Amino acid sequence: MKITETLLQGCYVLEPIAFKDERGLFFESYHQKRLEGYIAKKINFVQDNISISKKGVLRGLHYQTGIHSQAKLVQVLKGEVLDVVVDLRKESSTFGLHFKLKLSPENRKIIFIPKGMAHGFLALTDEVIFAYKCDEYYQPQSEAGILFNDPDLNINWEFTETNMILSEKDLKLPLWKDLKF
Repeated sequence: MKITETLLQGCYVLEPIAFKDERGLFFESYHQKRLEGYIAKKINFVQDNISISKKGVLRGLHYQTGIHSQAKLVQVLKGEVLDVVVDLRKESSTFGLHFKLKLSPENRKIIFIPKGMAHGFLALTDEVIFAYKCDEYYQPQSEAGILFNDPDLNINWEFTETNMILSEKDLKLPLWKDLKF
């Protein structure tokens, strides 16, 4: 498995080595010891989530606060997404920056997102099956987010905003400048 740090400190792209033959394809999508060796800390994923979305659905930018902050390992099982991660860690050298990458079963890329980052994705194909592991259980009282089109973050979602489908809740998320760090 190839593991590469992104421009965000502590955020990594994992690229599994695939073995393909006449039967199909096999690859290892997660190896705890290998990942821990790269991030230099223990990780214990406790919850797996699956999200199914249609084209144009934007989920995010979400994060958990305080002791319920979550590290995540995200990948796409079907379709393609534009995945976006924003560094919320004030002490980080990459605070306020974002990273984006297209994820699909074809490129088999997986992103490790450390605690203290906001995350969102936009479904680019008719059906997307998005899978992610979390190292903390979801706690509704710790849920937070940032408006997807925040002018200070200036994220190019590479998609027409009028064709995006967002939840009412996500449309009411605060702006970057209104967050308390």
